[in-house]
Amino acid sequence: MKKHILFPFLVFILTGPAAGQGKLFTMEEAVLGGYGTFSPARFRQLQWRSPDTFTWVENDTVYMSSVNGSGKTVAFTLEDLNGMLGKRMLEKASGMPRFEWEGPNTIAFRTSSAFCRADMTGKKILSVINIPGDAGTVEMAPGGQVVAWTRGNQLYIDHAGGKRVKISADSIDGVVYGQSVHRNEFGISGGIFFSPSGKCLAFYRKDERNVTKYPIVNFMTRVATPEPVRYPMAGMESEVVKVGVYHAETDEVLYLDTGEPAVQYLTNLAWTPDEKYILVAHLNREQNHMQMKLYDASDGSFVKTLFEESDERYVEPQHPALFLPGSSTRFVWQSRRDGYNHLYLYDLQKGFIRQITRGEWEVTRLLGFDRKGGNVYFEATEAGPLERQVYTVSLAGGRLKRLTAEPGTHQALLNDDGTWFLDNWSNIDTPLVTALTGTGKRKGRILKKSENPLEEYALGDIEVGSITAGDGVTPLYYRLIKPVPFDPEKEYPVVVYVYGGPHAQLVTNGWLAQSGLWPHYMAQRGYAVFTLDNRGSANRGMDFESIIHRRLGEIEVEDQMRGIEWLKTHSWVDTARIGVHGWSYGGFMTLSLMLQHPEIFKVGVAGGPVTDWKFYEVMYGERYMDTPDENPEGYARSDLKSRAGDLRGRLLVIHGALDDVVVWQHSLTFLRACIQAGTQPDYFVYPTHPHNVRGSDRVHLMNKVSAYFDDFLK
Repeated sequence: MKKHILFPFLVFILTGPAAGQGKLFTMEEAVLGGYGTFSPARFRQLQWRSPDTFTWVENDTVYMSSVNGSGKTVAFTLEDLNGMLGKRMLEKASGMPRFEWEGPNTIAFRTSSAFCRADMTGKKILSVINIPGDAGTVEMAPGGQVVAWTRGNQLYIDHAGGKRVKISADSIDGVVYGQSVHRNEFGISGGIFFSPSGKCLAFYRKDERNVTKYPIVNFMTRVATPEPVRYPMAGMESEVVKVGVYHAETDEVLYLDTGEPAVQYLTNLAWTPDEKYILVAHLNREQNHMQMKLYDASDGSFVKTLFEESDERYVEPQHPALFLPGSSTRFVWQSRRDGYNHLYLYDLQKGFIRQITRGEWEVTRLLGFDRKGGNVYFEATEAGPLERQVYTVSLAGGRLKRLTAEPGTHQALLNDDGTWFLDNWSNIDTPLVTALTGTGKRKGRILKKSENPLEEYALGDIEVGSITAGDGVTPLYYRLIKPVPFDPEKEYPVVVYVYGGPHAQLVTNGWLAQSGLWPHYMAQRGYAVFTLDNRGSANRGMDFESIIHRRLGEIEVEDQMRGIEWLKTHSWVDTARIGVHGWSYGGFMTLSLMLQHPEIFKVGVAGGPVTDWKFYEVMYGERYMDTPDENPEGYARSDLKSRAGDLRGRLLVIHGALDDVVVWQHSLTFLRACIQAGTQPDYFVYPTHPHNVRGSDRVHLMNKVSAYFDDFLK
């Protein structure tokens, strides 16, 4: 394959073999192959063992290599590990378990029934903590002497010596311990936060007794069984969250004095390295004012407010404070206060020190520091919105230094002293390269270069470029996959694949421009597939994303229609055969496009669609729309039920009956509105699936989606 760069339009084209010269995908290959057969070859469990040595797994053997040499040696094997487990009469592993190096000689790993630590030099198990079979969330503390786990709504601690402590003080329906809160918004992915030594544990306690029980029904039992969930809808009662602290040495449990109001968002928890304090980002329910507060971990008392951030639209903290090596007072904070996500240096005593990075680009991932904490390393879009490059900059201030050279998307794993990183990168025509790269003057090397796993398959040309947004100024990036084979003298149908909402970017300079394989399956069937990241999507700065505030479905549709106008300038596009498909926010966008522009879209397939934002949850819904009482006009304009009578084309709506994210009510009430308006959408339900249809049933789903376009668009 080859890539052409055409100027001045900055269009990238990946050219694939023509049909007849390559194989065609089955649906199973198109849906599941990207995770297996057609996934670019990569190292399994690639990680640092020490600053100078890294390891990976091949065929149940762990190999290691030095930064100074190109050879590899065996670190240990599955047989070694099972021999150690057998001596302790423990369950043996059927394959190499996931493990982490705690030091050059010690690993921590989990079997199905226990957490273990092992000395791989002395070939002995150091500690074992058994895990109850019905445990939910399970977390091992640093040092491996304590494990926290949940059962139902309760939280427990097991010590390596066998002692078990129940952390939760009550067993009340609607009170939950140790689990994620705030519907996984604000970067929250769990409810257990061990201190650096593992001697203390912070945890969430969620009281959702005031939150309405939403009726989810399991239809697979002989008599359908109600399985209600607590679902706080926009403008309604929300959960009350507290942060508890458990001290392992005394078995004491206390709570931080987080104060009033009762309903607020407590996010981005971080321990200071000396374990004296806990930092918590407080966000008001309106989500326009954040306060970073410091608490004494010994008694839970409030110490002081370190800083505050406000925005007329919203503030959305996503990352906890990251402390510098060797310091219990200095930390780096990520914020979009200047319009883009950047790094800021703070001190617990001195407060704000300086802004570390700046510019009209986003820091997308903070990697770490060098050993002395003088330099910080990160991934960013500085080279362009489609790129992810690795950079470093001095915390004392100075020029940005780019550490990666190849265009594309880089994902780095930094060693502990910031001297080397393992770099997995790809671009539109490079499947995957893994390289060892020095942060200084030392030269690295390529460790693995994946062959093209799709070499034998017929792929359409992939074109990546930009068009101008509805404001006439902002560039928007698109991906266009042309039919296979392609004849510019013919006319082809187009499927627009859309998401369009916050926290997602569908087009990057990654392998196949991040397209996945289903669009190529459709290209092989004679369709062009078009995707555009409109304003409101991710990694383009605060103004780009938040312009949709209080008016969801307006700016996004405006930008998508600019994409349609651009498509219509191509003589080979059949303008009478344009379809659209998306899921979740993409389902909302599919319906919005079909109903606002029925003259354009002949066919649509909307999966798990939001149809009325007042049915969506508090945290996400109120961030972008405020409450229904505060923004009645915005809610009314985005209520797709009110447009049910505007449906003209063929529309298939799909929903999971167990959906606890975009609840079933959205599509059911939309159907009712269509019945009342006399319009005729088609409908399909997956009885056992929540918000997404995963596993083997996803093949069925995509066959359903594809067949609908074949029947009514092709």
